[in-house]
Amino acid sequence: MNKISKIFISFLIFSIAFINYVYALSPQGSLKYEGIDVSDWQGYIDYSQVKNAGIDIVYIKASQGNNIKDPYFDINYENAKANNLKVGFYHFLTATNIEEAIQQAVFFSSIISGKQADCKLALDYEQFNQVSKEQINQIALAFIQKVKELTKKQVIIYSDLYNSESTFNTELANQGELWIAYYGDYRNIQNISASWNSFIGVQYTDRGIVSGIRGYVDRDLFSDEVLLDDSSEIPNTDNQNDNYNTETVYYTVKRGDTLWKIARQYGTTIQEIAQINGIQNVNLIYPGQQLRIHTNSNVAGSEVNSTGKTYYTIKRGDSLWGIARRYGTTVQNLIEWNNIKTPNLIYPGQRLILYGNFNTSTLNTTSKLSSNKIANEPSKVNLSQSSNDYIYYTVQRGDNLCKIARKYRTCPKRIARLNGIRNSRYIYSGLVLKI
Repeated sequence: MNKISKIFISFLIFSIAFINYVYALSPQGSLKYEGIDVSDWQGYIDYSQVKNAGIDIVYIKASQGNNIKDPYFDINYENAKANNLKVGFYHFLTATNIEEAIQQAVFFSSIISGKQADCKLALDYEQFNQVSKEQINQIALAFIQKVKELTKKQVIIYSDLYNSESTFNTELANQGELWIAYYGDYRNIQNISASWNSFIGVQYTDRGIVSGIRGYVDRDLFSDEVLLDDSSEIPNTDNQNDNYNTETVYYTVKRGDTLWKIARQYGTTIQEIAQINGIQNVNLIYPGQQLRIHTNSNVAGSEVNSTGKTYYTIKRGDSLWGIARRYGTTVQNLIEWNNIKTPNLIYPGQRLILYGNFNTSTLNTTSKLSSNKIANEPSKVNLSQSSNDYIYYTVQRGDNLCKIARKYRTCPKRIARLNGIRNSRYIYSGLVLKI
């Protein structure tokens, strides 16, 4: 072999090695901390069992959008801290412009102010509402910069593999490290041209089982880089938007009431009512008993009339799946109670019956469904069985009719026919399908 050939081969080997290096996305440091990320979806969590199960870190959802405080945020924070778990906070961003991004940053900062985080604050931005790629990055950047300004803490970005490659740019990557959602072999993701060269955390499944948590929970692994350099108390932040968890009301228990019914009526939780009122047994309340209740932003737009029915007025960006999850019911119940013919066509200002006229036995049945069936579904899937044997499924990112049909042992054409779908290629996240 002549000298030129040897040089060429050496160059070729070097080039291949270099390309493989550039296009590999690997952990930054050792992923030694077992973690979970939680929200109201998990309901009440026994953190002593979580700690004993070997969990080190819990990321807690604090807020969403402009005014939704997660109803379990405070109790998750207090109980996680009481069991010596390292905690982090995240916000689910829904902004469609820079002004909204800044408002949501202020809101998030106000929710977590006065609390002590061990882990870097996290931005969860995955629903873009037809905003351009350039705008997406500007919105995320504005949010991160405002949160850093207000909290004096570092911020990381939660993203799936697709968006880390195709949506978020290097300018944004320079503002925060990557916490990636990847359910394959995360140790060395090859042939990836993401804006980040590495990640400090990986969410490796959304079907984790952990003692102390009913149903599925997201499981994570984190490296030392997820920990804050300064874990002092987050500074207090003034917030002009005070329409969350600000009103205390007093409710007199009536015959047939349950804590579940009362909690759903006021957009709070059974555990919060019990904790505030010193109730030891949540199944023992009595007519005439007066309860102190902190109302929550989750009931903004809802009302209760004299017949006992609870109504909700749809806001921009709402979906039946989101409303059902928020109020602990099912998409199918909302469809039946409101005689909705087309589940994907709801509009701002439309008023929905949330619970209808129930007797006590119906409420108990619904309560069991809410606490068992829904809580045991994975966080990205919503199913409910109807009286006529239809299932309602909410389409998720990456779904197609063939995949859904295989899962439920039916055929794509039948799903398309049932739902009036003319082009099976065009289904979208959030679409509710009858199966």
